[in-house]
Amino acid sequence: MSSAKRIQIEESWIREIIGITSQIMHISLASSLTASGDQEVVTYLDKESLRRRMEELITVNMEDQRFSVLSYEQVRRLNDVLHEVVQIHGRGNFPTLEIRLRDLVTLVRSKLEADNMTVRDIRINGGAASHILATSEEKTYNDLDLIFAVDLTTPRHYDRVKTAVLDSLLDFLPEGVSKKRMSSCSMKEGYVNKMVKVNDTDRWSLISLSNNGGRNIELKFVDSMKRQFEFSVDSFQIVLDSLVLFYDCAEMPISENFYPTVVGESVYADFTEALYHLQKKLIATKNPEEIRGGGLLKYCNLLVKDYEPARPEEIKTLERYMCSRFFIDFPDVSQQQNKLESYLWNHFSGVDEALRYEYLMVLHRVVDESTVCLMGHERRQTLTLIDELACQVFYNEQQRLYAKQQENCSSSSSSCTSGSNSSSTYDLHIAPPPPVIYSNGYYYAPIVPAPAPPQSYTCTCGWLQCA
Repeated sequence: MSSAKRIQIEESWIREIIGITSQIMHISLASSLTASGDQEVVTYLDKESLRRRMEELITVNMEDQRFSVLSYEQVRRLNDVLHEVVQIHGRGNFPTLEIRLRDLVTLVRSKLEADNMTVRDIRINGGAASHILATSEEKTYNDLDLIFAVDLTTPRHYDRVKTAVLDSLLDFLPEGVSKKRMSSCSMKEGYVNKMVKVNDTDRWSLISLSNNGGRNIELKFVDSMKRQFEFSVDSFQIVLDSLVLFYDCAEMPISENFYPTVVGESVYADFTEALYHLQKKLIATKNPEEIRGGGLLKYCNLLVKDYEPARPEEIKTLERYMCSRFFIDFPDVSQQQNKLESYLWNHFSGVDEALRYEYLMVLHRVVDESTVCLMGHERRQTLTLIDELACQVFYNEQQRLYAKQQENCSSSSSSCTSGSNSSSTYDLHIAPPPPVIYSNGYYYAPIVPAPAPPQSYTCTCGWLQCA
């Protein structure tokens, strides 16, 4: 045997011996520390193992401008959103379900995988994602949108998706409710607000769960979708896989020193630019004619919330594209009415309900100034529809304010009466506001008669005779 080959074999033996020795030392050290009650090394090893597993889930190219790693504050807000309890209100006698997004995501994914469907990743997007990424805590959101990336190449896959969601809702029924009489069909009738299935050029499915306050949970199962955003400020998607793995494997809570690596993506293009638009409240989009409805309703929503165009010189052209696509998708007045009423209910609830009238006035202005694809009478019909909705919203708002004022006056009157030593009591009556009627483009209010003129007075002085 040559000396070179002998040296090579000896070196390999030495490396094996060193490796075995280090493993023995590592095991003995960990066992001795465990026996003495010190768990620091073991905990450190668990953290490192979990960290490596979470990093393996990140398969994107972080040099791509579309992606960015979330900070601790953003991960903390994401954790709060996933732990928030959301109520799903049932119709009729169906009980209200109390669901955490964390539990819903885990349960739906496990049922899909049990039915031989691979979930490539899970994301949260829409207003909730914008709330998580925004630097201001005042950024509110109404919708909770979840995206499951799955294979939908056959009709059978759509059925599996629906079954997984409805079966998951069964597990959230309160204790004492018999599940034997509950079927998928009954759960759909009781809790599903909307179901959509698209299988032409795009392949995706949407299941919306009802919430009376407008905060619906929308689960979207996507195989392919060409257009995934309307404006840059709602183009964010946050990948949840590493955080879900953290929940499954780690027993310790999230802290500033130890939290999972979470990646966000802007499907608009540049993550930094889109985040700048969100922080500065700027409006930017691309090719609005590709959006269903043209993004017109969302655009007016941003305007009424004090967003401004990022490129003012281009906004009039974009408005014309938005209006044209909206009237292509909703050509009939009844369709326009249903869409507007649904949008007002879903996006202007709670604290934003007071913005409904102002929103309709902004929409009226945009349609009036930027609609070029309709004939004169069609355009007038749409404007009349918006006027009627605005009048109805205004009247309802006045009735609400009147009821609130009457309640406050009644409570203050009762408190004054109980706290006073005087035996005299006074009843306070507030006249209801006069009804406002809208017809043919005009508002009508009842005629309030003027007070009678004073009686004439005859002058009796002799200094200057009246003519």
